[in-house]
Amino acid sequence: MCSALSRLVIERPGYSRPVFATPAPKAPSVTGGAPWLLTPGDRPGRPRLPVRRGIPGAVLFDRDGTLIHDVPYNGDPARVRLIPHARAAVDAVREWGVPVGVVTNQSGVARGLLTPGAVEAVRRRVEELLGPFDIWAVCPHGPADGCGCRKPAPGLIHAACAALGTAPHRAVVLGDIGADLAAARAAGAQGVLVPNEVTRPEEIADATRTAPDLLTAVRGLPTRAGGAP
Repeated sequence: MCSALSRLVIERPGYSRPVFATPAPKAPSVTGGAPWLLTPGDRPGRPRLPVRRGIPGAVLFDRDGTLIHDVPYNGDPARVRLIPHARAAVDAVREWGVPVGVVTNQSGVARGLLTPGAVEAVRRRVEELLGPFDIWAVCPHGPADGCGCRKPAPGLIHAACAALGTAPHRAVVLGDIGADLAAARAAGAQGVLVPNEVTRPEEIADATRTAPDLLTAVRGLPTRAGGAP
């Protein structure tokens, strides 16, 4: 009989690290651990532009409230709905040849409200709607777990940039709340706030850069040498 841990993670073709199976039990422990990193393995890649000054080294998107509508502790792929312009925004970055990633807090795992398999099922649905991302960095910890990856800590951004082979100061983080921008600042990355109905006025006032929607935020990023991200 398989142990709980062996049922928890499986090797999925196309990924270089273990990813979580859709039917999976609650993780044995997430306290104080590292983020989950899901990276493409032998999946055919797209051509990338050579690294040039002024071009972002990576664009990292928050998930809930930025790419998809925020459904608290959602583990149901059927409830995934895209934010307007999300597909156009992600595709615009891909057209530059810049890596795209997702950095997301999923404390529902630590709280016992989500299984790793549910997080993986939602990830698969997001990629069905938006296409494949170059990296997913997921924090499964709760606020009291003492990890260094839960936003506003910078760990997710550091981990995603390391996996993509780019320096954090060359990354751009797009999010909808102050914790996203605080994580970007702590990592040395640029942050752009795309407010929605849950964004607090003080978060908007504190943001260095804001945009009315995700596509406008992406179109405002530098795409030519000589720009300054």
